[in-house]
Amino acid sequence: MTEIAGTAGPTPTRIQVGGTAGTEPYEVLVGRQLLGELPGLIGEQTKRVAIIHPEALAETGDALRQDLADQGYEVVAIQVPNAEEAKTAEVAAYCWKALGQSGFTRSDIIIGVGGGASTDLAGFVAATWLRGVRWIAVPTTVLGMVDAAVGGKTGINTAEGKNLVGSFHPPTGVLCDLAALDSLPVNDFVSGLAEIIKAGFIADPVILELIEQDPQGARSPQGPHTAELIERSIKVKAEVVSGDLKESGLREILNYGHTLAHAIEKNERYKWRHGAAVSVGMAFAAELGRLAGRLDDATADRHRTVLESVGLPLSYRYDQWPKLLETMKVDKKSRGDLLRFIVLDGLGKPTVLEGPDPAVLLAAYGEVAK
Repeated sequence: MTEIAGTAGPTPTRIQVGGTAGTEPYEVLVGRQLLGELPGLIGEQTKRVAIIHPEALAETGDALRQDLADQGYEVVAIQVPNAEEAKTAEVAAYCWKALGQSGFTRSDIIIGVGGGASTDLAGFVAATWLRGVRWIAVPTTVLGMVDAAVGGKTGINTAEGKNLVGSFHPPTGVLCDLAALDSLPVNDFVSGLAEIIKAGFIADPVILELIEQDPQGARSPQGPHTAELIERSIKVKAEVVSGDLKESGLREILNYGHTLAHAIEKNERYKWRHGAAVSVGMAFAAELGRLAGRLDDATADRHRTVLESVGLPLSYRYDQWPKLLETMKVDKKSRGDLLRFIVLDGLGKPTVLEGPDPAVLLAAYGEVAK
């Protein structure tokens, strides 16, 4: 893992989130060598800092702990399991115990370092400790940068489904250090592209055009458009969540492709990458939109070509449909027994499809099943 420590780099891009609908604004910084920005976010009144990081980033967490200790903070590093294995009540309780033993107070701050699962957990621990302490997200994956760390949704999984326990608790700031992506395994990097492509279909078609110009470049941290793709995706999410923090309306559009994706993830016991599941979910949503008479053929077909061009999957097992359907019925977007899906009325025109005909659902799944 590339270290996020280092001297100050070039001036980062700053994207504001919140500040409307009664929410406190915060900034997402995108650039390289952003460690120098941390003290300003932590604040002068803070004595203690807890760094929650996955086992895979032990070196990064230790470097960050040492750097902050050198600046006079009392620092406790809390190592948690990798990926979705961190998002359990047991791991959250382990973090609470560490905070209690270190005398963590409301004036102290948590820093969540890692992929989306790590920042989801860190934010949830921050939301629940003393009924809410400040936290900073330092995402180290594409998925974490463009999705999980922005917007204030925190949570853990249960045996019944993904992110069913959680809280809306926005961070104090988000540091997206692009240097962290340089050594990211290609499959993890590509997985994050699913959320970027989603932002392109629901709001910013320029994202799709940039990927179509150079699909191979889009698969690499060194690609010519990597920074722009990440910044554009964050801006899409920032605009949506600024107007709807608690998913009371507009924010639902960010779940495009996610209803089926979450069911696939649960069915695979969270062994599938989130982006891979979202890719299949978007292919399904495109077919659902087409069969419901909402989406034109060209835009529906474009889903397949763009997703496939960067190496994302488009299909899942046909025989799993009954299990997936049952799981989707407890999805957060459902209302009672009424299934709700985000579909497109056209490029950049997301809308809700409520209670679709079961035969249409099955036919749409048939288009992505194998």
